[in-house]
Amino acid sequence: MLRRVSPRLVGYAVALTHDPDLAGDLVQDAIVRAVESRNVPADERAFRAWITRILRNLWIDRCRARRRRADRAEAPAGEVADFPAGFRSEDLILNRIVVREAFGRLSASHREILALIDILGFSYGEAAELLGVRPGTVMSRVSRARRDLLRRLSDEGVVPFPAAARRMP
Repeated sequence: MLRRVSPRLVGYAVALTHDPDLAGDLVQDAIVRAVESRNVPADERAFRAWITRILRNLWIDRCRARRRRADRAEAPAGEVADFPAGFRSEDLILNRIVVREAFGRLSASHREILALIDILGFSYGEAAELLGVRPGTVMSRVSRARRDLLRRLSDEGVVPFPAAARRMP
């Protein structure tokens, strides 16, 4: 089960940390905690939510420790998670770079909610349970985060494809 969940866990960690090296450390720490636990969920969906919560809590702990040490709340800068490959034209490649940069400039909370819903594919209910909030709160956070991302992309001249053009035949 861990093998199937690990790639998504890494993607979530990179979205949270904005640093691939730190994300790898965070995933490793989460796996160690999971292996040491006596109450591992047997169901794969429950396991995915459980280990993602472990990772998120570890990240929060690190942020708090860093704030205490550095007396600041800014997340580390670095690379954003790789988005799916398959872009062929130069314009799409440039747009991909702009999207990655715009995603990286989002607040940590906006990166987190978009990573959970749009990258990892969590349902609103699953994300709400993980974050300890109501599904409606998740929906409003996703809406604000998407609006923020679209505004940033629009400022860079990236225009979203019409919905019909995005659908695959």
